[in-house]
Amino acid sequence: MSTATDLALPSAEEFDAVTTRILQAMATVIDGKAEVARTALRVLLAQGHLLLEDVPGVGKTLLAKTLARVVDASVNRIQFTPDLLPSDVTGVSIYNQDTHGFEFRRGPVFANLVIGDEINRASAKTQSALLECMEEHQVTVDGATYALAEPFMVIATQNPIELEGTFPLPEAQRDRFMARVSMGYPDTTAELAMLQTHQSESPLGRVRPVVDAETLLRLIGTVQAVHVSGPVKEYIVALGQATRTHPDIRLGASPRALLQLLRAAKAEAALNGRDFVLPDDVVANCPSVLAHRLVLQRRAEVGGMTVQDLVETLLAQVPVRAPAQR
Repeated sequence: MSTATDLALPSAEEFDAVTTRILQAMATVIDGKAEVARTALRVLLAQGHLLLEDVPGVGKTLLAKTLARVVDASVNRIQFTPDLLPSDVTGVSIYNQDTHGFEFRRGPVFANLVIGDEINRASAKTQSALLECMEEHQVTVDGATYALAEPFMVIATQNPIELEGTFPLPEAQRDRFMARVSMGYPDTTAELAMLQTHQSESPLGRVRPVVDAETLLRLIGTVQAVHVSGPVKEYIVALGQATRTHPDIRLGASPRALLQLLRAAKAEAALNGRDFVLPDDVVANCPSVLAHRLVLQRRAEVGGMTVQDLVETLLAQVPVRAPAQR
C-alpha cells in the first residue's frame, strides 16, 4: 500500500492546478460556501476528519457527498440512527459452516472517505466505534486488527444538540475531528441560484472525479513537507496553554488539538502557494480547529459567552513572533 511519503511530490504548479479544480468542482454544487469548501479540502489534505454541524436542510450531507465525489476513491455512507450497533460500523465476525471458522465481514468504515450522516443520532456506544478508526486508521474486532485504506477521512454531519433525538458527542469523540464548521444559511444571491439550478435535478449528478487516490496522496505529501519554524511552533503551544489557563474555560485544547492545528496550518500554507507556515495560517485555522474542543465554565455560558468569542479573545492576547521567510 502506497503512502504519501512513498510517492514523488507534485510541482507547485500541479498542486495549485489540482486543488483549484477540486474547489471549482465543489463550487458547482455548493452555492456561496467557498470558505466551507476550502476548509473541507484543507482537512482532507491535512489527513484529518471533518465535523459539519448545523440545522437540517442547509447542505451538510451534500457537501460531504460532493467532496467524496471529486475524489476517485472508495466512498461509503453510514446513516446513524439510535438502533445502529458498533458492528454495523466496523464489521462483524460471522461463523462459516463450510470452513468451520469465523470470517470477518468488513463494515462501511473500510473506505477512503466515510460519510457519517447525523452522527449524533446514534448512541455513545456506537459513536465510540469510530474512535480507533479515526485515530489509528485501523479496526480491532475479536482480537484481530485490520488496517484501513489510505488516505482515510471521516466526514460527519450532526444536528445541533437542541434538536429532538440527538446525543451530544463526548469530548473524546469531538477531539478526533480536526475541524468543525457550520454551513449557515446561504445569502440571497446563492439561494436564488440554488432555486434556479437545483429545481429539476441535483447538480451532484454532474460532478466528475478530478483527482484519484494516488494523486491525493501526492498532494498530502506536499503538505507534509511544508516547513514550520520554531517561532510558529512556539506560537501554537502558547495558544494551547492560554486555553488551559483561561478562567472561563473548563477544558482547554489537548496536545492532539495542537498537533492538528499545526497540520491544518501546513495545509493552509500549501493552498496559499507557500512551502512554509506563517502565523496567519495558524490564526486562520483556530476557529474551526479549537472551538469545538473547548468547554466553557458554567458562569461563562450563563453570561452568554461563546467559545468562538473566547478563541477571538485568545488570538488577540497571545503575542506572535513572526518567523523569517525561507
